[in-house]
Amino acid sequence: MPASGRRIVAVLTHSRIALAGLVLSLTSSSLFLVFLGAELVGLRTGPYFGIVGFLFLPVPFVLGLVLIPIGYLRARRRLSESGGAAAPLAPYPVLDLNVRRHRRNLLLFGVLTIVNVALLGTASYKGVHYMESDAFCGQVCHTVMRPEFVASRTSPHARVGCVHCHVGSGAEWFVRTKLSGVRQLVGVALHNYPRPIPTPVQDLRPARETCEECHWPDQHHGDRLRVIRSFAEDEASSEQVTVLVLHVGGGHAGGQQAGGIHWHMNLANEITYIAADESRQTIPWVRLKDAGGGVTDFTAGDAGLTAAQIASAAKRTMDCVDCHNRPAHRFEQPDEAADQAIAALRLDRGLPFLKQQMVGALKGSYASREAALQGIQESLDRYYRENHPEVYARSRKAIDAVIEATRNVHAANVFPEMGVTWGTYPNNLGHESFPGCFRCHDGNHSSPDGRVIRQDCDTCHALPAMEEPAPAILKDLGVGAESPEGGAPPRAES
Repeated sequence: MPASGRRIVAVLTHSRIALAGLVLSLTSSSLFLVFLGAELVGLRTGPYFGIVGFLFLPVPFVLGLVLIPIGYLRARRRLSESGGAAAPLAPYPVLDLNVRRHRRNLLLFGVLTIVNVALLGTASYKGVHYMESDAFCGQVCHTVMRPEFVASRTSPHARVGCVHCHVGSGAEWFVRTKLSGVRQLVGVALHNYPRPIPTPVQDLRPARETCEECHWPDQHHGDRLRVIRSFAEDEASSEQVTVLVLHVGGGHAGGQQAGGIHWHMNLANEITYIAADESRQTIPWVRLKDAGGGVTDFTAGDAGLTAAQIASAAKRTMDCVDCHNRPAHRFEQPDEAADQAIAALRLDRGLPFLKQQMVGALKGSYASREAALQGIQESLDRYYRENHPEVYARSRKAIDAVIEATRNVHAANVFPEMGVTWGTYPNNLGHESFPGCFRCHDGNHSSPDGRVIRQDCDTCHALPAMEEPAPAILKDLGVGAESPEGGAPPRAES
């Protein structure tokens, strides 16, 4: 070994700090390469893989790189003062490119620096990429975010990453979100967070910078046909089919006449409102600024707001999420969820009181997720075994399918550990289970000149006039066909 190498080793061996740094950097870099190789060959397992590999391991690696020169310089100075080195040591390293040994050492230092920069660069890229993944957002803090993560997996936006809506593009919102995330991380670590998590998110990025990146705001959509299948809670679980023509409408500021539901988002209109509660379910005051610049204020008759209160109240400009407030995290109601399960899975409606028993089991009070799964199974199994023994003996397979479907529905909508149950999160799209549209369109909001925000049904939708119940539509949906296990065919109405 050259004399310079021996001196470096002698100095390092006299510094516990430098040796600790060397061990930290070598161990963490080796483990990082193992994690990187595992990901490249597709061996990533679990949400914590990325945290350990790309967020945790770089920390001891950098710490080790910092400790090595600190320990080296301290030991070098100590050996020089005590005369413990083989040759006198200058207070600081000397670099002379005319000396071959120095050039070799400089080359070695450069290669190691390039390797370290490459490792840190890769770790930084992978770390940022992982922090933008759905696994990081929804599964790392698995108890806190589990309700929203589960709901998003079955939403129309299931393939849209969390960060596309909650962060968007650009460095500004990335930094703001990560700073907010630090506060949330502290809350999770200390178990100091609300249950359930309150909505709406107050500091959410404006919809015009997220939703409207994909959904063209001034596109005219016209009318859309919607077919709703529901089932009664009678013995036959009788089916009813509701056919609606939704006036989605839309329009833009370039002269096209706006109309329908999306009239609210026409670029020529601006709607501002005051919410009396944090969940924005009570709206006592609305202001409309139309394309001509006219301003009209509508106040709920029972609101009792004074001019001073209106002037000082916080106001919000209406955007997509005021109606589509659960675009990727929708939770259903028991009746609606049972309807969808029966229709989608073609559960056997030959089972007596199928819909009634499903809804009853879903609404049961359970202390935990495990208790719910067990309770639902026992409730449905016991009902058919005790009240319909012949059906129970003949249709065990169909009953098991109903039990499994009901358990899955409950698991996707109720989370006792987070205080999330039926109706915890209102859905403002429509007006059946929650006020929704009727927060403003209640016939009670009027202007000083007597105009009223209407509640006319035909403004948003219409029931098409038909001599018979849309036979072509119902045939396409499979309505009227025999149900599995020989159950009675459904009945259709319009």
